[in-house]
Amino acid sequence: MSRFAAVDCGTNSIRMLISELTTDGLREITRENRIVRLGQGVDATGELNPEAIERTRVALAEYVEIMAAEDVKVVRMVATAATRDAGNRNEFFAMTGQLLSRIQPGSRAEVISGEEEARLSFRGAVADLPADQGPFCVIDLGGGSTEFIVGTHDGEILGSHSAQMGCVRLSERIMRSDPPTATEVEIARDYVGERIEEVRAIVPISRAATFVGCAGTFTTISAWVQGLESYDRDAIHLSVLNFDALGVITDEIISESSAQRASNPVVDPGRADVIGGGSVIVQAVIDLAAREAGVDSIVISEKDILDGIVLGLIDATVA
Repeated sequence: MSRFAAVDCGTNSIRMLISELTTDGLREITRENRIVRLGQGVDATGELNPEAIERTRVALAEYVEIMAAEDVKVVRMVATAATRDAGNRNEFFAMTGQLLSRIQPGSRAEVISGEEEARLSFRGAVADLPADQGPFCVIDLGGGSTEFIVGTHDGEILGSHSAQMGCVRLSERIMRSDPPTATEVEIARDYVGERIEEVRAIVPISRAATFVGCAGTFTTISAWVQGLESYDRDAIHLSVLNFDALGVITDEIISESSAQRASNPVVDPGRADVIGGGSVIVQAVIDLAAREAGVDSIVISEKDILDGIVLGLIDATVA
């Protein structure tokens, strides 16, 4: 039986999935998440902060220990928005090569395009959804960018776009006060509105029958809407959120301070200061979905780019 590991290093967090291919299908072994804020300050300086690289190194070293203990032989790590344009990204990639080569010689993190990120995210996000609910619009809301992908269950991509807006980007660039001021929120909404118009012009949103939100902002807000007493992946995965309820909760999140948000047991302390920015994006997303496709709810998926990476590794092994 083969075991595969996928690692996704984004602007806000580094995550890992280990899965095993058995005679009965794919079995999840473990899924890990660490908030390392690799993209800290990169918007302003154009470089990765050395402290952020070190936080990421510590987390990845932990992941490599887990991979070794679980007898993983094949690994793929992707790095997204935070590393695409950083002036000192070679330092980061050299570090990942030193660690990942222990599992698979020659392995190191890869910078992937927004298009590949979209394809992988789409494949993972819709894996557990019925094909007849498509076409799907998957929205992968990250720290530095948000991917919009419309496609069918069999993987045909009808359109995609990587919008330069994310929960960390908005928080660092615009919503700097704690809690954010009304003016900051208004400016953030204007900025997001411009990015949404780009999406509307590029992606066939109106062709989607089901909208799917994935990644930490969406999953945390689902737990918040449901009133969960702790973060419960099973309760969050494939939950359906009504737009009216989402509007109420995201208004609440945007208005609160980081300390108030962190007091909710479903909010990771490392997400409390940026989920307000993420909520501004969520509000724009559901408004777009309602206007263009006439829907009034969104499905939240705990599966995402990690699952897409593992499925791709399995395809390559079988081939």
